[in-house]
Amino acid sequence: MQKQLTINGHLKPWREGMTVQDALDLMNYTFRMLVVKINGKVVLRQDYASTQIPEGAEVLVIHMISGG
Repeated sequence: MQKQLTINGHLKPWREGMTVQDALDLMNYTFRMLVVKINGKVVLRQDYASTQIPEGAEVLVIHMISGG
């Protein structure tokens, strides 16, 4: 059985060493203003490339919208 994680409610393939940036790339999320949580814990933008996602994790990516 393929290992998976959940990104915004969608099951996606997981691989050993997968980072937050890998998950964003997988989902084609290129927005500048994002909040990312792994299992409820916020990940800082500067840590996206180094923060690994554990197998079976629940990843939530929120696109912040600004305007006036």
